[in-house]
Amino acid sequence: MSTQEGGISGNPGGGAASRKAELATFLSTCFIIIPGLAVAFVGAFGFVIWISQMIFGPPGPPAQ
Repeated sequence: MSTQEGGISGNPGGGAASRKAELATFLSTCFIIIPGLAVAFVGAFGFVIWISQMIFGPPGPPAQ
């Protein structure tokens, strides 16, 4: 089997449609999913810090 038939991924008969689908998947992963996950992780971390400060008090030297 040559790379012309199946491509590197081994998708036999894959043509322009599979290339477009792969490009759409790549672009949506790069510009929608990964940034969305980054925002979600930062937001979740901030929420955890906020809740912990409500329970344990703000950081800093102890009040006298």
